[in-house]
Amino acid sequence: MSVTHTNPSMASLLRNRFIQTIMTAGVLIQIGIWIRNFAILLFVTEKTNGNALAISLISVAEFAPIFIFSFIGGTFADRWRPKRTMIWCDLLSALSIFAILLALLFSTWKAVFLATFVSAILSQFSQPSGMKLFKVHVHEAQMQAGMSLFQTMMAVFVVIGPVLGTFVFQQFGIYISMAIVGLAFLFSALVLTLLPPDRIEKADSSVPLWNEMKQGFRYVWSRKVLVILGGGFIAAGFGMGLIQPLSIFLVTERLGMEESYLQWLFAAHGAAMMIGGGLAMAFSHRVAPHILLMMGMGSMAIGIFVIGWSTLFWLTLLAEFSIGLFMPAFHIGMNTIIMNQTDAAFVGRVNGILTPMFMGAMVITMSLSGLLKEQLSLFLIYQISAALFFIGMIIMLPMFRMLHPAKAKS
Repeated sequence: MSVTHTNPSMASLLRNRFIQTIMTAGVLIQIGIWIRNFAILLFVTEKTNGNALAISLISVAEFAPIFIFSFIGGTFADRWRPKRTMIWCDLLSALSIFAILLALLFSTWKAVFLATFVSAILSQFSQPSGMKLFKVHVHEAQMQAGMSLFQTMMAVFVVIGPVLGTFVFQQFGIYISMAIVGLAFLFSALVLTLLPPDRIEKADSSVPLWNEMKQGFRYVWSRKVLVILGGGFIAAGFGMGLIQPLSIFLVTERLGMEESYLQWLFAAHGAAMMIGGGLAMAFSHRVAPHILLMMGMGSMAIGIFVIGWSTLFWLTLLAEFSIGLFMPAFHIGMNTIIMNQTDAAFVGRVNGILTPMFMGAMVITMSLSGLLKEQLSLFLIYQISAALFFIGMIIMLPMFRMLHPAKAKS
């Protein structure tokens, strides 16, 4: 049953038992994910002497399930009870980690690739279920503040996650690291049992899964706001993917500095995300979600333009900081619009459709960026990326008319 609170303050939100429980589980999951990712990365690097193909397979194992299982997982999230789904996903993740740990002990080290792959598959079922629970248990007036809280947590782990994962692996090795990951997933499942019971709904099991998938596409197509959002996502994904693999060349070629300076750009971005997440929490109830989204898109467009143009380290650092500062606004605005404009019965499928749009576009241009760099200058590639973000902003401009002043589901 939905909560009846109308007070949008952060203090009121933090007293919400659903938020307390889901945030605790989220922290445990983030600990597990970051330790898993860096332990596997460092372990594979160590085992293969830095083989680029082996290391790239880690990213394949992480991102491939998004394309294959995102929409399928979203459809099942709309069919199944969300609390039960999340608990089972975390339990299965924990069991898979412990099984892979046994394989490491008695079989082959290459089993570590499965750890990322299996967890990534299960997250495609768990994540949309979490969004659906959010829709049910958080009042619309508190939705944006709740998204801000989650984004701030994610920003914190962007900064401390690599340090945590590296420290655990270096101190304890791969076996203890994987055991900690398994326990983190297991404890998350236990925490999730404290969530309010799932609502018992009479699902029409006679409707084939394929028909439910088609209903999801028809639903998105019938909502102009979601169609526009999808178009903006594609443009932003193209822009992000174009520059994602080129950061190291930005430092060595554009700035003429050693590779080690790249860590300072990442640090500035992560610290800015933490600050931006905190500011978003403080002012979330005063700024409309579509304005937050456009602020995020605009800051990325301007920041990428400046980064591509700059030959000064301090200016590049400042531009990277500004991107990180408004990155939470982008994600908070995006998620809030999706939640506000989607009926609870379709939350899983809508997420399963829109997420691959961004990721798919990003991977396409990521695969082309190396070839483009051989033909074009780094400066021009960054300006093309900035232009794609501006195009995304133009695509999403009609949302201002649709979402203001009323929050009608158009």
